[in-house]
Amino acid sequence: MKLLLQIITLVLVVTGGFAQTQITHVEPLNWWVGMKNQQLQVMVHGKGIAKYAPTLKYNGITLKKVHRTVNPNYLFLDLQIAAATKPGTVILTFEKTNQKPITFPYQLLQRRPNSSQREGFNASDVLYLITPDRFANGNPENDNIPGMPDTLNRGYMYGRHGGDIEGIIKHLDYVSKLGVTALWINPLLENDMQKDSYHGYAITDFSKTDPRYGTNEDYLRLSKEAKKKNLKLIADMVANHCGLEHWWMKDLPDSNWINYQNQPLTVTNHRRESLHDAYASEYDKKLQSEGWFVSTMPDLNQKNPYLANYLIQNAIWWVEYADLEGIRMDTYPYPDKAFMAEWSKRIMVEYPHFNIVGEEWSTNPSLVANWQKGVVNRDGYVSNLKSLMDFPLNEALVQALNGDEKNWNDGFSKLYQTLSNDYVYAHPNDLVIFPDNHDMSRIYTQLNHDVDKLKQAMVFLMTTRGIPQIFYGTEILKSNPNSEEHGEVRSDMPGGWPGEIKNVFTETNLSKPEMDMLQFTQKLLNWRKTATAVHTGKLKHFAPENGVYVQFRYNDSQKLMVILNKNTSTYSLPLAKFSEMLPAKFTAKNVLSKEELVIQDFLILQPNQPLLLEIQK
Repeated sequence: MKLLLQIITLVLVVTGGFAQTQITHVEPLNWWVGMKNQQLQVMVHGKGIAKYAPTLKYNGITLKKVHRTVNPNYLFLDLQIAAATKPGTVILTFEKTNQKPITFPYQLLQRRPNSSQREGFNASDVLYLITPDRFANGNPENDNIPGMPDTLNRGYMYGRHGGDIEGIIKHLDYVSKLGVTALWINPLLENDMQKDSYHGYAITDFSKTDPRYGTNEDYLRLSKEAKKKNLKLIADMVANHCGLEHWWMKDLPDSNWINYQNQPLTVTNHRRESLHDAYASEYDKKLQSEGWFVSTMPDLNQKNPYLANYLIQNAIWWVEYADLEGIRMDTYPYPDKAFMAEWSKRIMVEYPHFNIVGEEWSTNPSLVANWQKGVVNRDGYVSNLKSLMDFPLNEALVQALNGDEKNWNDGFSKLYQTLSNDYVYAHPNDLVIFPDNHDMSRIYTQLNHDVDKLKQAMVFLMTTRGIPQIFYGTEILKSNPNSEEHGEVRSDMPGGWPGEIKNVFTETNLSKPEMDMLQFTQKLLNWRKTATAVHTGKLKHFAPENGVYVQFRYNDSQKLMVILNKNTSTYSLPLAKFSEMLPAKFTAKNVLSKEELVIQDFLILQPNQPLLLEIQK
């Protein structure tokens, strides 16, 4: 925000008034010297600007080409930035016969040291998903913003509740103590919609933080403060659509900027499998990719080269500006398929150790696997996406814990069978695994409010392959007992608003089960930080038997035995079947109780309790 104000001030000084410049948007807002890709396309928006001839004079920068569209209010400028270019202010000049020249100062900044070598999130991390409007209200002064119609309404489940960036910053100590190592935050960008805008996915300005959350400077401050706590920051992005009230919807840059432009509303068929189906019709594939997600979210046409460049550069801009360590891309299979390969490729070229996780909400492992980098697809499609949300394992986990162990193909067999499908993935350890998220019923509710089942789910997720993610409030048994409405699923975090009797952040007035679950989660997650066998080790599992499912995680320095158990009474687990992983007699440490055990022949399992053992060598 500070940078934007400086730019506006310079424009006023140079031209004698912002209105006279006829320029209302220039994006990206700025750029950096030293980027690997030395080409930059700048979008300039202003009434009649296409009738002007742009020029610039700056050592190391060349204006290679000027693009005009059917809309005279836009120019797209291709800049070549030499490797040795110094940071500074580039004066863009726009000239027209018999008109006063228009000048615009464009900032080229110096990158942070080693910016290109930043490390993305990986299997050593635990992601904490936050819906910012519902987490904590740190600055009540931004609850309502003049001119923005969707105002504060905590009594309405789909209303704005006032959570903001300041609220997250104020509670980073809580998040750090919990044991997570990365924050995935639902979109923080402007959603200036008429109503129901709290979720953040109807973006109306891709370069501006929603003022009800804060400013771009606040976003950057969150990143800096999180790093002090060793917390990585992951941005939730959307390339498929924008909000109906996006500023360009009133003046579309081109004749094909959005799909089905100037045509009757056409909604997607959600047939994501058609993108990989050898028998799919062109009709189904087109409708999947080009249909609108919902009527309030216009579907962006990434086949338009100017829009494609805009979206790619916008993502890179946020990574560089906010010093991000990851991106979660919403609705990954819905934009143009070829564009998404280029989008992820361009980001990963700039940041080779970065990570992006795509949302492919399918419970079919083969459909998910087709989007991961390294998989050989039959249609020749080459993906550059490192990570995906593991919806197949999510479904299997719930079915496993709720299922009947008396049925051979039910219960823990669901988990066993799903993990057995890992051969379809190029890199299964890069998948993001989770008990629930902001779009589904909370895990505690899905497990019928059974604390023992929830603990087993958490032990499994924190020890099996992949990158675990939990949703805010899971650690205190947050639920949605009345409905599966998203507004209830994303309910307020207790203690995030002044005067609340129950406060998770100060651990005040939590019930005994809530406090027990919080301490259990803290112990498990903080232990995981140093559990190298979980981060990079191998996995071996044994087919479930008698209500017990056993996995081992191991490397050269650590061996873990993970036991999930649904027996309703004390159960003696014979160990002979695990002889390839265990000696006849050994010592082990119970990770959760810290108890040291000497074990031979069998293990005594407590009813409905998981057991996590570190085998002593």
